[in-house]
Amino acid sequence: MPVNLPPPVAELLLPVAGVSLGIAEANIKREKRKDLLVMQLSEGARVAGVFTKNRFCAAPVIVAREHLARGSGIRALLVNTGNANAGTGEQGMQDARNTCAALAGLLGCKPSQILPFSTGVIMEPLPVAKIAAGLPAAVANMRADNWSAAAQAIMTTDIVAKAISRQVTIDGVAVTITGIAKGSGMIHPNMATMLGYIATDAAIAQPLLQAMVSEAANRSFNCITVDGDTSTNDALMLIATGKAALAEIKTAESQAGKVLQATISEVAIYLAQAIVRDGEGATKFITVQVEGGNSEEECKQIGYAIARSPLVKTAFFASDPNLGRILAAIGYAGVADLDVAALKLYLDDVLVAENGGRAASYREEDGQRVMQQSDITIRVVLNRAAASATLWTCDFSYDYVKINASYRS
Repeated sequence: MPVNLPPPVAELLLPVAGVSLGIAEANIKREKRKDLLVMQLSEGARVAGVFTKNRFCAAPVIVAREHLARGSGIRALLVNTGNANAGTGEQGMQDARNTCAALAGLLGCKPSQILPFSTGVIMEPLPVAKIAAGLPAAVANMRADNWSAAAQAIMTTDIVAKAISRQVTIDGVAVTITGIAKGSGMIHPNMATMLGYIATDAAIAQPLLQAMVSEAANRSFNCITVDGDTSTNDALMLIATGKAALAEIKTAESQAGKVLQATISEVAIYLAQAIVRDGEGATKFITVQVEGGNSEEECKQIGYAIARSPLVKTAFFASDPNLGRILAAIGYAGVADLDVAALKLYLDDVLVAENGGRAASYREEDGQRVMQQSDITIRVVLNRAAASATLWTCDFSYDYVKINASYRS
C-alpha cells in the first residue's frame, strides 16, 4: 500500500475556471476502467510544458511538442492509459495525429490545437478505433469539478490517485491552482518521469509560464526516483486560463510572480512526493538531504547515487541498518575530490558515520529504531561549501518485482 498517502478528497479539489474535464471507459487495455481523459480549455488559455529527454520518446510527446511550437492556441489535452504509443515508428506518429483529429472534430477546433498524451505498455500499436469510440462519452462527461475522476482516469499501476488544490490571494484576488499526476514505476529524471497536469486561473505571459513549469519540475519531479528508469512518455504541463480577475503576470521577480511560482512548485512537490509514496511495492518513503556541497549538481549527484542504489533500497525494505551501503554509494557517486573524512552521515537524528568511518556514538539499536519507521531521512553533510539538494525515493520490495514481472498480463 502507498506510504502515508491518503486518496484525494473530491470535494477539496477546486475547479479552475476555463478548464472542463471529461472521462470515459474506452477499454484500451482492460474493460470497465476509466482510461480516457479530455481536458478542454477556454479560448485564450496558455499552455507550457516540459517533456522526457529519453531519446526513444513516444509519438504523442513528439506531436505535443510540435503542436505547442505552432502557437495556434491549445484547446484541449487528450490522455489515454493502457498504451504508451512508444516504440511504434511512423505508424505511431500517424495514430497520435489521428486521435487529435478525432477529438478536434468533436470540439470544433484544429487538430494542431490538441495535445496528445499516452501511458502504458511500450511497443504496442495504439488502438485508435477504441479511443475514437470513447471520445464522445468523454466529451459528454466534461465538467469543471471532474478533477477527482480525471486523476483516476490517468492511473496505470498507481494504487492511489494523485491530486491537490491550493488557493492564494494575489492583489486581493483569489487564484486557484489544481493539479493531478500519475506515476508509480519507471520513475527517474530526466525531466519528470510521469504525467502531470497543473492548471491555474491566473493570467501568465507565455515566456513566464514556460519558466514556471521548468522551475516547478526542477524542484519536484526532477528530484524523485523509484527505480532509476526514465520513461519514454513523461510530460508535465502547466495551464493558465486567465479567468481570474487579475492583471497578467509577466515577470518572475514581481510579488505576484513569486507567490504564484511558490504555490505552483508546492503543488508539483506534493504530486512528486505522492508518486514516490505510491512507488510500485513501496513500504518506506525516504528523503535524501545532501548539504554542504560545492554545487547543487554535486549534491544531487551524491543524493541520486544513494537514492537509486538497489542495495540501499533493499536494506530499507528489510529495516536492516546495513548503513555501510550508503557510504559505498557516496563513494562511487563520481565526486573525484570528495574528502570522505570530512563528511557526516545521519539517519534522522542519529549520527551514523564521521571521520571516514562509524561514529563512536552510533549504536545499532538507534539505527534499527529509525529503520522501522515508514518515513525516514538520510542526511549527508559534506562540509565542502554551502550548496544543498533534497531528493525523494522509496525502498525496493518483493512486490516491485512481482508488479513489473506481470505488467503486460
